[in-house]
Amino acid sequence: MPPLVHSRPRPRRLMRTLPAAAATVLLTAGLVPVTAHAADEWTPASSYTSTDKGDGSYSVPLLNSDVPDVSVERVPAAENDEGRDLYYMISTTMHLSPGAPVMKSYDLVNWEVVNYVFDRLDIGDSFSLRNGQNSYGQGQWASSLRYHGGKFYVAFNTNNLGGSYLYSTDDIEDGAWTRVPLGRAFHDPSLFFDERDGGTPYIFYGSGSTSAVKLSRDLTRVVAEYPNILRPSDFPGSPFLGGLFEGAQVQYIDGNYYVVIITWPSGQGRQVVLFRSPHLLGRYATADGANPYQARGALNSNGFAQGSLVPISRDGRTDWHGMFFRDSFPVGRIPALIPATWQDGWPTFGAAGAVPVNGLFDKPIRLSPAEETLERQKSLVASDDFANDAPHKAYMDERWTIPSPPDVDESLLGVELVRNPGFESGAVTPWAAQFGARLALEPADGATALKVADRTLNGSGPNQQLDGVLQRGVTYAVSARVKYAAGPATVRFNLVADWGAGVQVMASGDVPVGRWTTVSGRYTVPAAAAVDKVKFAVETPWANPQPPSSSVEYLLDDVSVVGQPVTTEHPTEAEVAPNGSRLGLAWEWNHAPDNRHWSLTDREGWLRLTTGKVLTGDYAYGKLSNRAGLTWFEEARNTLSQRTFGPKGSAETKLDFAGMKDGDVAGLAMYNRGFSYAAVKRVDGRATLGVVNRVQPFPVTFDRAAAESFVPGTEVPLGDATEVHLKGDVEFDAPTGQGWTTFHYSLDGLSWHRLGQRVGPQTLDGSLAHFMGHRWGLFNYATKQAGGTVDFDHFLLSDTLTAQGEPLDTTALDAAIAHASTLDEHHYPAAAWSAMREALRKAEAARRTAFGTQNQVDAPERALSLELARLGVARVPVAVRASTRTRCAGPHVQLTVEVANHEAVPVDVSITTPHGAKSFRDVPPGKTRSHPFTTRESGVPAGSVSVTASATVDGVPRSVALEVPHDARACR
Repeated sequence: MPPLVHSRPRPRRLMRTLPAAAATVLLTAGLVPVTAHAADEWTPASSYTSTDKGDGSYSVPLLNSDVPDVSVERVPAAENDEGRDLYYMISTTMHLSPGAPVMKSYDLVNWEVVNYVFDRLDIGDSFSLRNGQNSYGQGQWASSLRYHGGKFYVAFNTNNLGGSYLYSTDDIEDGAWTRVPLGRAFHDPSLFFDERDGGTPYIFYGSGSTSAVKLSRDLTRVVAEYPNILRPSDFPGSPFLGGLFEGAQVQYIDGNYYVVIITWPSGQGRQVVLFRSPHLLGRYATADGANPYQARGALNSNGFAQGSLVPISRDGRTDWHGMFFRDSFPVGRIPALIPATWQDGWPTFGAAGAVPVNGLFDKPIRLSPAEETLERQKSLVASDDFANDAPHKAYMDERWTIPSPPDVDESLLGVELVRNPGFESGAVTPWAAQFGARLALEPADGATALKVADRTLNGSGPNQQLDGVLQRGVTYAVSARVKYAAGPATVRFNLVADWGAGVQVMASGDVPVGRWTTVSGRYTVPAAAAVDKVKFAVETPWANPQPPSSSVEYLLDDVSVVGQPVTTEHPTEAEVAPNGSRLGLAWEWNHAPDNRHWSLTDREGWLRLTTGKVLTGDYAYGKLSNRAGLTWFEEARNTLSQRTFGPKGSAETKLDFAGMKDGDVAGLAMYNRGFSYAAVKRVDGRATLGVVNRVQPFPVTFDRAAAESFVPGTEVPLGDATEVHLKGDVEFDAPTGQGWTTFHYSLDGLSWHRLGQRVGPQTLDGSLAHFMGHRWGLFNYATKQAGGTVDFDHFLLSDTLTAQGEPLDTTALDAAIAHASTLDEHHYPAAAWSAMREALRKAEAARRTAFGTQNQVDAPERALSLELARLGVARVPVAVRASTRTRCAGPHVQLTVEVANHEAVPVDVSITTPHGAKSFRDVPPGKTRSHPFTTRESGVPAGSVSVTASATVDGVPRSVALEVPHDARACR
């Protein structure tokens, strides 16, 4: 059942006296009126992530939320159990866990998450925030979803986890996925089955040009290569080509292959270009090697770009729409469904290629009124009461084989591994020059240093082999002294290792001109590193074009690589095993969680987060060449996150912080690389509430405690309180491209106080270290000792902000409760009715209490309206109930079938069993009919009987067929 809001039966607490400068009273129970009109008709609004207007139109972008790199696949009505076309969509989630969300829609406008491809992508360090490693800006990218031969396939690339993977399943909504590593990276992979060639599988991929590989029939290996099928240089003079040239997705339409690609020409915006050819593999399929692909710009308007073509069946023909996304940070990259207009075999999108932001289109697929009401209630975000009642999914049972900790040669720990580290040997060897650099010894400050000259590239410099001496899982202290005389005011120097998996920055630091400076850091060698052959080198950061630092001459001395005693973390079975808690599908963890340290079962109705370790402050972005450090908040594991939604939204939670330890920090965040959060900090046994705001620019090195210090004027001592309610209101439209958050708190959930002024702005991080939209987060981290706990009672969403100053409005909640009271349970399946009744129980309990925010009103209303909408679709055609019983009548079994008519009109009933049949005509309203069937058998196994009921209801002839089970019985 979907999560609902808890009622609040606890007695109201008295407000403590607070400093006037720190807390401004905004809402006081009893002073803010509650508007209610219980007699209003139940007409629920669309969900927070639906732009369905309810009148047959919708606006773009579609979902008001971050759903990037979309791939959409149709499953035709003839090939599924629902008897109508189904649409599934998949997206990028990078470092989040579970990942690769599968979304479902019947109308291409309203979507809900129905599954995830994986629970965790890897149990290694980088996906699990272990041993200094992380996957920010990396992880899973650009999934491609395809349906072929009754199976579903997903291909995606990982930037730091061993290349691309291909997953498959027979059941996209509830089944487990089988994973196959492809052994190499495919940038933005697009899986395509060529039905003209018997369903041969290909992957199209690339950035800057588009290539393809053919896969084996079992999709486990590459069997042929087709590089550079499409290149911008193949289409000289085309004004719409240039930049990016990636995200290729392929469709076969009326004798031609169409390839959709995103481009970004210089001086223009991101746009969609289409390529068309009768030959899938281009020049590889023509007799003379000529390029058969034609190119045409398809959409250049307001940044709507990367995506795919989507087929829609209509009156015996197929129409096409484009599902593209638009950069709308800090909310994220948001999809847009845009109709295509075809001319001469080419589609264009929107009116004359123009698509206004918030522009309206007619829905391409219309459903029944009841179905449309239900679809508009579906959402990608959800309130939650942490009741541990989310549906079970196969990904929750994902199992991993835990590797043994690596054997460590302790004789190689605590000793210098660099040979000739201070250049006192009188020779340069074993150091060697790379990428054109010239090495020479030079006196420096009474000692000998290595002069590095003739540099032209960032990699121009010295290296030496550390073959067979670095060890997996060991942390190394790495350092060197560097000085340069002329060039930029500061230069970043990187001490790196390369074992064939790309350059790994072990340590880095900024060196000011003219001053000897020690560059140092710590680095843990990953468990999968190929340490038999390792090159250690000194470089400056790469950029394109090469930056001025790439030609700086410098002196190098006292280079050091020393293994430290083994204190590294290793994955454990308990860390990755299911812990009995099931979160709703709207939630994802910031990196893979440690399942030992979160729970929905330790305290019923609460989410418990326990600090599993003390933060080190040693983490840095593996994606960035400058090795910028992570904040404590970014290093913290088990931060639970959910998408934000625009243009404005509010999230509320209740935090029990009685179990916090000194140095712990816990609260509610609106976060990305830049973040704003309201949190409780415990220092010297005292708890203080405040707001943290981290905005750009992001320095490479910084004081972590200072970066997460409270904004002046927001600190509130909490005295002997152990619980606090937190509320964050975010505005994404003032101005566009910025996120501003205003935090509030309450000690009783009724009287609320603002924590200072609104904070921000949060914007897109141009380094793409966090290339996703801002998210809500619930977190708890330790800076001094592990084991502290915090409990979150609920997570309540609304699109009404406190600053709007509107009275609390229960109109929609009262209408939903009133509508529920008009329904007859006999008209609905038992499971759907039970789910609605539970939602109604919680809504009525909430209504009996005082409300302090619109969040507390909206959360139970949205949950109840969703269940009411499900009932509207699930209503049975004829309201009859049938039951069976077996008994012994002498030596033989007797089977009795009883049918009750709950309609307001007479019903005709027919009963069919293996032991005979019986019909009843015109069973009156409210009456039952039964019939005993003598089996003439001494024993019958468990089975079922068939019951068909027919009637004219509301002037429409209707019927329903039921299969009713009966028990086994043996008689003597």
